[in-house]
Amino acid sequence: MNQSITPRNILITGATGLIGSRIVRNLQKRGHAIKILTRDPSRVKNAEAFYWDIDTGQIDPKCLDGIDTIIHLAGAGIADKRWTKKRKQEIVDSRVKSTRLLFNTIEKTGAKIDTIISASGGGYYGNRGDEVLTEESSNGTGFLAECCKQWEDAIDEGTKFCKRIIKLRIGIVLTRHGGALVELEKPVNFFAGAALGSGKQWIPWIHLYDMISIFEKVVEDSTYNGVYNTSSPFPVTNSEFTRAMAKKLFRPVWPVNVPEFVLKTLLGEMSEIVLISDRNSAQKLIDAGFQFRYPALDDALTEIYSQ
Repeated sequence: MNQSITPRNILITGATGLIGSRIVRNLQKRGHAIKILTRDPSRVKNAEAFYWDIDTGQIDPKCLDGIDTIIHLAGAGIADKRWTKKRKQEIVDSRVKSTRLLFNTIEKTGAKIDTIISASGGGYYGNRGDEVLTEESSNGTGFLAECCKQWEDAIDEGTKFCKRIIKLRIGIVLTRHGGALVELEKPVNFFAGAALGSGKQWIPWIHLYDMISIFEKVVEDSTYNGVYNTSSPFPVTNSEFTRAMAKKLFRPVWPVNVPEFVLKTLLGEMSEIVLISDRNSAQKLIDAGFQFRYPALDDALTEIYSQ
C-alpha cells in the first residue's frame, strides 16, 4: 500500500455482487481490512464474513467490531424480475430496511463509525429529457426516482453518529462480466439491434474500472463528502449507445427504433429503466480531483471488447 494511504477497517454489504466483489478484491490489494455481511457466510472465502437477514432483522453485531468505514451496496436487483407491486416493495425494502438494520445495530453497540459510503441510483432524477442534471437537481418522479429518494433518506439518518456520509448515484456500469451491457448486446448479436423508444433518452454510463476507482477514492480521501453523480462525464443517447456497441460487435443497427408501446407491453412498468432520460453531470467528481480512465464511450467499449 502507498504509505500516504491510511488503512481502513471496512464492512461491506452486497459484497458478492458484480460491483461488490471487485471492490472487495481491490481494497484488499490496497491494504484495507475487509469484513462482509451476507446471508450465507459459508460462501465467502476471501474475507471474514458475518450473517445477517434483512427480512427477519437478524444481524451478527460482531460484524462491527473495529470497523471505521461501511460500504453499503445491498439491494435487490432492479431489473431481475418484472415490477409487480410486491416486487417494487421488495426493491425498496431491501435498501431501506437493510440501512435501518445496520444503523440500529450501530446505535445498540456504540460502534465508532467514521464513514458511510452508500450506493444510490442515477435514476434519482427521473425522466428529465435533455436537462443537464447536477447533484443539486431536484428528485424526479417515477419508481426509480422514488426508490432512490427513500434509499438516500434512510442513509441520511446516519448523520446522527457518523461525520462523513457519501452517496454515489451510480449510472449503468459497463462490463462484459454481467449487468446491463450483457443484456443490451444480446439483440445486437442476433442482428436485431435497434434504438429503444425515441432513442433520444440520455444514458448515464460508467466503465467498471472507473466505478471501482471512485469507491477507492472516496474511502481513502476524507475530502469527499455528500452526493456524487457516478457516471462518465460524457453521457450518450440510447441511439448513440446502440450504434457504438453494434460497431464494436460488427453488427448492423436497424433504422427503425423499437416503439415505446412495444417496450411497455414486453416489460410493463419496468420499461422505465430503458426509457427515462438522465443526462447526469460528473463535474462535481472532476472538480474534486477524480480522473476518469475511460471518459468516452468508444474508449470504454474498445477496452471491454478487447478482453
